[in-house]
Amino acid sequence: MHKFLVHRRADHVGVATVDIAEGETIQGVYMDDNSTVEVVARNSIPLGHKIALVEHPAGADVIEYGQVIGVTSEPWSVGDYVHTHNIRTKRWA
Repeated sequence: MHKFLVHRRADHVGVATVDIAEGETIQGVYMDDNSTVEVVARNSIPLGHKIALVEHPAGADVIEYGQVIGVTSEPWSVGDYVHTHNIRTKRWA
């Protein structure tokens, strides 16, 4: 059973469809082609929050829905919890 969804194949993050426990190996589904991806959660991730699917340095653009939604404020690893502590919007940048 999948525990997160990825809107598009090129997205850098997925969205948790249930609470995810730290250390859990989880499967996600790409909504544009129904393929799957598996990652290990490096942190607990609440329902509706984001999980990193790619390594990202600080200052890198973040893609979701096939669009840039923000920029990393600190580096990420695959499986990291993505939220206000490590991403910021580009809207007011």
